[in-house]
Order: sequence, then C-alpha cells, then structure tokens
Amino acid sequence: MIDYASVPNLPTLFFDQADKHVDRPFLWAKRDGDWKPFSWKETADTIAALAAGLKANGLNEGDRVVIVSENRPEWFMIDVAVMAAGGISVPTYTTNTVDDHKHILSDSGATIAVVSNERLAKNLVSAAEENDIRLLISMESLPKAATGSLTVIDWQALIVDGNSGGGDTRKAAKSIDRDTVASLIYTSGTGGAPTGVMLSHGNMLCNVYGADHLLRTLDGMKDNNEVFLSFLPLSHSYEHTCGQFVPVGIGAQIYYAEGIDKLIDNIAEVRPTIMTAVPRLYESIRARILRGAEQKGGLSQELLLLAVALGRKRYEDPDSLKWHERLTDLLLDRLVRRKVKNRFGGRLKAFVSGGAPLNYDVGVFFQALGLTILQGFGQTESAPVSNCNPYTKNKITTVGPPLKGVEIRIAEDGEILIRGELVMKGYWNQPERTAETVKDGWLHTGDIGHLDEDGYLMITDRKKDIIVNSGGDNISPQRVEGMLCVEPEIAQAMVYGDKRPHLVALVVPDPDWSKSWRRDNGKQPDDDLTDDPDYRKALQEALDRVNKKLAVIERVRRFLIAKEPFTIENHMLTPSMKIRRHIIKQEHGASLEGLYR
Repeated sequence: MIDYASVPNLPTLFFDQADKHVDRPFLWAKRDGDWKPFSWKETADTIAALAAGLKANGLNEGDRVVIVSENRPEWFMIDVAVMAAGGISVPTYTTNTVDDHKHILSDSGATIAVVSNERLAKNLVSAAEENDIRLLISMESLPKAATGSLTVIDWQALIVDGNSGGGDTRKAAKSIDRDTVASLIYTSGTGGAPTGVMLSHGNMLCNVYGADHLLRTLDGMKDNNEVFLSFLPLSHSYEHTCGQFVPVGIGAQIYYAEGIDKLIDNIAEVRPTIMTAVPRLYESIRARILRGAEQKGGLSQELLLLAVALGRKRYEDPDSLKWHERLTDLLLDRLVRRKVKNRFGGRLKAFVSGGAPLNYDVGVFFQALGLTILQGFGQTESAPVSNCNPYTKNKITTVGPPLKGVEIRIAEDGEILIRGELVMKGYWNQPERTAETVKDGWLHTGDIGHLDEDGYLMITDRKKDIIVNSGGDNISPQRVEGMLCVEPEIAQAMVYGDKRPHLVALVVPDPDWSKSWRRDNGKQPDDDLTDDPDYRKALQEALDRVNKKLAVIERVRRFLIAKEPFTIENHMLTPSMKIRRHIIKQEHGASLEGLYR
C-alpha cells in the first residue's frame, strides 16, 4: 500500500504509479466500436506535454481552468495536467445551460476553458464571450462558427507546444504542496445557485487513502488487478475522486461508459470489479430485474423471488434459516444468483453507493442476490467521502464507520460533524459562509444522524430538509420518498407538508409500469391519465402499501400526478440525480397546497 502521507500531491501520485506500470493498460474508451486503451506511460507522457503546453500558453499558478466534457480519457489527462501545471481545475457539468456556465465562469474567474466537442461548445462559448476566457482548448476539431471570437487551440497543438517548450513537468509538479487548491468543484445546487468548493490535493489524497484501506476488505481485492467502470459525471466530486484518483492509488484500470443508455451493455463487456453509483441507478436496476422476472412468469419468477426472500433472511437473521432452507438457498446460488452476477460481468466485487440515501429494501435486494452494495456518505466539502461500509461487516441501514484518517462527532442537535485532512479549504470567495460551515476544524454537514453501537453512522435526514408539521413533529422526507420510489408504480416522488397537518406528495409514475397499465386497460399512448380514476386507484394502492409501513405522522394522505418527470433539463434534478425541492415547489407548490383544501 502506498504511503499516502508522503505523497505531495495528486499529479505526483499518478506519475509515480505510471513509472511502476509503464505499458500496462490504464484508460479505456470505445472508439469505432472497439475498446481501446491508453497505457500508463502514454497517459503520463500526454499529461506532461499538456501541462507544459498550458504553461506555454500563459497558465499561471492558481489560474482556474474550466473543463466541459463527457467522461473520456482526455478528461482525466487535462484534469491532472492543469494540477501539474499549478492551476486549479474547475469541473463543469455537460448539462449546464448558458446561464449555468456564465455563473461558474464569472464566479471562478476562469481564464481558460476546455471543451470536448462542438455540441458542448455551443453553450460554453455563448457564456465565455461575456467573461474572462482568453483561450479555448478543444479536444476535437471545432468549426470556426462554433468558437465565436475566442482564441482556440486544439488538443494536438497544445501537446506540440508542450513537447517543444522544454522543462521537466514531473519535477516541477513535485514542488506543489498538499495544501494547495487542486480543484474548484461547484455543488450541484439543490437549494440555489451552485457554490465553489475549494479542494486541496491533501483533501483528495486523504479520501484516496481511506478508500484504499476500505477496498482492501473486499474479497480477492488485489493491487493492479481491479477494473472500474466510470459513468457518473466526472464533474461531480464523488466520481472526480472515487472514479479517478482511487483507481490511480490501487493501480486499477478505468473504462469510460458510453452513456447511461448503454451502461448495462458496457457492464457486460467490461466486466468491472468495482462500480460507484448513486441509489437511483440501483433502484432502476432492481425494477428492471423484477419486471423481467414478471414478464417471464412461472418458475423463473418464483425462483427469483425465493432467492430474494431466502437471501434476505440469511442477511437479516441467519440463525433462523431451517436446514431445508439452507439447502434450497445453496441451490439458488446456481439457479439464480450466478445468472444475475453474470449479467454484471461475473466478477463484480462490490457496488459502492453514495450521493443520496440508499433505500434498505434496494440494498438488501442486491445483497440477497449475491451483489454487495457498500453504502457510503459524504459531501463535496469532504472531498467527498467520510464514511463507508466495509465488505467484512456491511450494515445496509448505515453508511458505515468513518474512513481511516476521519473523525465523526454528533452535535447536541444531532448534526453530523466531520474532522480530518479531507475537510475542504473553504467556499470560493465566501469567507463568512466558510466560517459558518467549518468551526474549529469540524465540518458542519447539515445532515442529521447518530452513531450505533459499532460506531457506524446512521443518517436520518438533511437538517434543512426536515419537515416540521403543524403538530411540531419532525419528519424525514427522504425516508418517505425513498420508500415510495421502491414501489414498481412510482419512479420519483417529493413529499410536502411543512407546517401542515399531514403529508401530501407529488409522484411521477414509472414509465414502464404506465405503458403496461395503458396496454392492459385499453388506453392510447397519448391519453392523459392524470385524472383517470382507475389509474389513480392503481397509484393509490402503491401509496397504501407504503403507508402501512410508515408511522402515522409519515403517511401520505393525498397525492398529485406530475405531468412530466423530474429531469436535469427542467432543473428539477441535479446532475447527480437529487431532487431540487425549491424548483419543484416553485412549479407545483400551489397545486400541492390545494390538496389541503
């Protein structure tokens, strides 16, 4: 295991690993229908040239460089190159609007921008022409019409500039201090405009160290033998650290998925050993598995459901399994679980879940089928992971103990506090907010929770999201929403009821379930079902099932059907798939209030 305490910065971590692995494959992308790799050496040589090219084109120490690109090998290369040149990378979502880009460009004061293709250049260029961007670097060739008045240099030209400029990039990079800001990552803005979080090399190295130690609890985990599949946006802190620098630390290969629509196919092709994802993906996969079994029906469906039931019993209370259930469970390993595992490539050691609470029923479903999900916790301000379940004692109801090098404390009001090198440098240009969030070295997370008897952290809710009803009761909306979204009829939900006598909800029906319901009930694809009594009755049955599991104060009394799903495009979802409550309330608040009349 690497002595992370002696590593000065992230580029040096990478260059040292590249010197060890040389011609072994490192970064993979699908090009012309085939997966093609960049070796560690090829990647290192390109990064060194890019860093020198950036300096040759005027990058100064501390300059901010905005990156707008889909996940691909060049993303990693330019991110590390910016850091190696002494700059600060500013990852930016590909879904950003012109206004989103304007805000980040203006707030960060970036002077250089990197874009991957013509489609993404459109919004970026429109925003950049009103800001301080003096140089646009393009990974792919851009027509002049797409670049406006900006000065443009393409990828290969930047490399040529770097190779002809002289200087030892690696040696220069070693002088960068751990405490230097490496990235300025803008939070996805569930409650307002995104804010820049300053993360140092040390912040992220602390995460890499903790994750490395955690991954060594995996069955069969070996240095230089792991395969990651990257598909969450690299502009999100979770993927930026865990999908890039954690693989570097353990010498793993990284494959870049072609997109969410091809993710299942990519999993089968790549056969990853470790995947990081958000709960929404696991909910979707669970629903797909259950629908597939339902469509097959008969013995296939019965065996899957039996495997889930016995697997759950084995996880929750292994001593309660009778001898014949144990034999049946072993048989189901061959008949069901092996087939399910093979759909995920057959060598997956663990899914890691973060970014939002994982519903217990979803986690135990995968556990019952032999696919481990290790739930973790953190936020951008903690670079981002502070806690995660170990493979050796996976408690799905919790987010696990703190990682190595991390301290957790619970404040008197239940707020979770974090301390360690992982705590951010602060908010960009917001010293007052920084002082409110980090006090005496403790990061005040805004999340509520408690530690169990094993020191595992249990999250109950976001401090600012807690609903206080008219009776003064505190209610966790995420808990209720998570339970609603596990039902096959419901894809998304937001509950509402602050200062009101009970909860109501806005629900988005599951599109596959709705399609099936239309077919079975003789409805046309374009029929508006919002007020259809039979359709509402079917959804009400789903709510009734959930309500039986909830306390009286948590039960949803009435609901509205949303006419459109929550998406990134309509700003009701963040790019990391969290609902934006303030946006949804702006759009639907009056209608939800109407349910109380």
